[in-house]
Amino acid sequence: MLTGLEEQIDIIKSRYPTRRSAIMPTLALAQASEGPLRGNILKEIAEVLDVPEIWVFEIASFYTMFHTEPVGKFHIKLCTNVSCLLCEASQIREQLEDRLQISTGETTADGLFTLSTVECLGSCDTAPVMMVNRDYHENLNAKRVEDLLSQLMLQVKD
Repeated sequence: MLTGLEEQIDIIKSRYPTRRSAIMPTLALAQASEGPLRGNILKEIAEVLDVPEIWVFEIASFYTMFHTEPVGKFHIKLCTNVSCLLCEASQIREQLEDRLQISTGETTADGLFTLSTVECLGSCDTAPVMMVNRDYHENLNAKRVEDLLSQLMLQVKD
């Protein structure tokens, strides 16, 4: 599965003093190329880096930027840390679930939206906050969330 990525993985390995340090960028490369980190991909990464498979699994399962299951075109990650919860992130989660007709952790039937909660997005001063793919959306309220969802749905129609 990692066929064709050997040269890029060798470059990644050369940048780090230990093989363990190369796990995250190698996972990112594999995910960008292959999609969800499923099947034997984690095992293959461990073999290529010559590290225990558990090290690769620990990192892949801990960080929310890595996916072991397919996610929608728009992956919504809502922060549920204390600052966001105090600023009504729970109501935003309910709004997203109602509007998208899915529960947290699910993907819409059309494969467009996945809704996840994450422990912290590191933007407490702009709470509540969520990410859509790699973009931050801060100081959220019901109207801003609705406007954002409408914009995302328009992108699909274009």
